[in-house]
Amino acid sequence: MLVNLHVKNFALIDEIDVDFGRHLNILTGETGAGKSILVGSINIALGARVSPEMIGRNGDHATVEAVFQIENENTLEKLRELDVYPEDGQLVISRKITENRSVNKINGESVAVSVIRKAAALCLDIHGQHEHQSLLSRERHLEIVDEYGGEPVEKLKRKIAGLYREYRAVQQEMEQDDLPADERSRRIGFLQYERDEIDAAHLTQEEMDSIEDDFRLASHAGTIVETLGEVHEYCGDAVSGAVGRSLKKLGDIEDFDPSIAGFSEELLQIENLLNDFNREISSFMDDFSFDEGELNQMQSRLDQIHALQAKYGDTCEEIMAYRQRAEEELARLSDYENYCLERQKRFEELQGELETQCAALTKSRKKTAKRLEKEIVAALSDLNFAHVDFEIQIAPKEHFSAQGKDEVEFKIATNPGEPKRSLEKIASGGELSRIMLAIKSVFADSDEIETLIFDEIDVGISGRTAQKVSEKMNVLGKSHQILCITHLAQIAAMADRHYAIEKAVEKDRSTTRIRLLSPEEAEEELARILGGVEITEAVRESAREMKRLAREQKNYA
Repeated sequence: MLVNLHVKNFALIDEIDVDFGRHLNILTGETGAGKSILVGSINIALGARVSPEMIGRNGDHATVEAVFQIENENTLEKLRELDVYPEDGQLVISRKITENRSVNKINGESVAVSVIRKAAALCLDIHGQHEHQSLLSRERHLEIVDEYGGEPVEKLKRKIAGLYREYRAVQQEMEQDDLPADERSRRIGFLQYERDEIDAAHLTQEEMDSIEDDFRLASHAGTIVETLGEVHEYCGDAVSGAVGRSLKKLGDIEDFDPSIAGFSEELLQIENLLNDFNREISSFMDDFSFDEGELNQMQSRLDQIHALQAKYGDTCEEIMAYRQRAEEELARLSDYENYCLERQKRFEELQGELETQCAALTKSRKKTAKRLEKEIVAALSDLNFAHVDFEIQIAPKEHFSAQGKDEVEFKIATNPGEPKRSLEKIASGGELSRIMLAIKSVFADSDEIETLIFDEIDVGISGRTAQKVSEKMNVLGKSHQILCITHLAQIAAMADRHYAIEKAVEKDRSTTRIRLLSPEEAEEELARILGGVEITEAVRESAREMKRLAREQKNYA
């Protein structure tokens, strides 16, 4: 869930830092207080594009940071697939917006904005008149139906995905591998040359790992021998003689002071170490050999290995894998006609299997869609869509895909006599938000996106419809974190936490602020929504009554 939002120097926001809670978080405020700016800042945290004109007046950059606490293990796994690793389940998305660029980070590490978009989409969904309206995407419609279908649908999809990968591989090979006889002959000759070149090298990974170091040692053999000779001379008889004479001198005075014997013991150890050192250097120099011809052979071998690496791969394993692919292609081209016949046969088998499995998936989806339609219509009716006509349309696609061969689209008519239309053609953001609210309520127990934001969900509704929306919002808030921006008292009364978005004028400057209201302040805010300009005691009593009824509704639910 979204636990914290920090925004600095964005539009009219100087700086806000707000903590959100579980369940239903309601945000209200006067028209023009900056509710759209707040949602805009969340959108930026999710990776939306931003104009430099939105940078505020307190510096040359704006900062937006959103902190999520991820509790769903599947979501954590999907984040890890993006190379995003929450620390103790915490995901911190931050964006610094300047005039020319944005600096994007997740948990302190710089990432591309595309990664932020993908990660944020797993954590939060915004519904309203904004670009995160996932319900407008037909791909999302397919996902919703398949999610409702559960394991039977997923099992078919996994099987189809495997068949489709092989089908496409065979199809692409057929498209790319139609070689005339003369080109095929040239290709066979080239592949044979590559195979034979690799075989003639007799490569091993052990040699490839060591030859660079061996060559470096051999090429510096002269310097090594010369330097070791000088060291042996420095540490030879002259030094050993000096140490021996020093030991004799110390022996002459040991009787005068017993502690001098300690110096003798130390120097004796040094003499022994020095003698060992000189013997080891002498032995190393005796064994060390340098052959100009061997160096030339090593240089030639190294050039051969480098040439193979440039053509076939950096490691012995990669080079041998290239050889294996060449051998397999040789086998195909050498018996090309039979290979093509076998390949065509396999292609037709895959095509037939895909047709069968896709037909089974289509049947399962249509069965699922009928059940889901009924549930969504019931949920829409609960939200006071009195005469709603909702249909999940499943149409065949021309070509196979990893998702099957279906195109799914949600269509709806919200008034009697109207034709059903695609959701993307519905003009009202409020209607679209209520439709999503209905769908989300159907999936309340299984939806993995933990945080939902509903903006302008109350456009064009009042009275009983508003009450129905508030009750549905309360139900959805039991399994999700909800942030809802509203103008309606019925919805605001259901708040588990109520925030006020306010515009303040300080030193002839307007700024937007947000603060968590106490229970008493929340009742006063309800009274403001109910009463308008003049808030009487009767209006306050109505606000208190609405909160009481909301608490009863929550306890009942």
